[in-house]
Amino acid sequence: MEQVKELRAQTGAGVVDAKKALTEANGDLKGAIKWLREKGKATAAKKADRATHEGTIGVYVHSNGKIVSLVSVLCETDFVAKSDRFQTLAKDIAMHVAAMSPSVVNPSDVPEDEIAVERELAQKQAEAAGKPPQIAEKMIEGKLRKFREERALLTQPFVKEADKTIEQLVQAAIQEIGENITIKDFVRLSI
Repeated sequence: MEQVKELRAQTGAGVVDAKKALTEANGDLKGAIKWLREKGKATAAKKADRATHEGTIGVYVHSNGKIVSLVSVLCETDFVAKSDRFQTLAKDIAMHVAAMSPSVVNPSDVPEDEIAVERELAQKQAEAAGKPPQIAEKMIEGKLRKFREERALLTQPFVKEADKTIEQLVQAAIQEIGENITIKDFVRLSI
């Protein structure tokens, strides 16, 4: 029972899920956490095709009054959109946008002209390092992937919990709430 308490404290899982995870992992706490994460990803993947037509606008105004961000976070039902858990998620994401200033929601949304400039810089660096073509190409692709991830909201480390990305934060909320959740858009203004 002590392990169940500890697992619930670390993951926020329900009693039944925590017991099942510990059973599946033969009492191993790390294995149980891994099992719960995998189950959460599977649950979120099942819900990913559901339409999101309801939601809320998360708002964050920095204490100095010089930075504000708005985030459109969508879910399936008005009931969930009004829930405290969903409202908190939207506010946390808005705070993250204010702090980290992403430029797009998804890595695939980074404009091609920005990627072309970054590719050119990465190629020059690879040439200057004297790397063979196949290694240089892997270096360039790795730098471009990192470039996209740094600019995309979903792949940035969450400002409150650096070991978790915004996408993982949303996936955890999907598992907890039981509805599909998407981030439609955001804006950040500063003086």
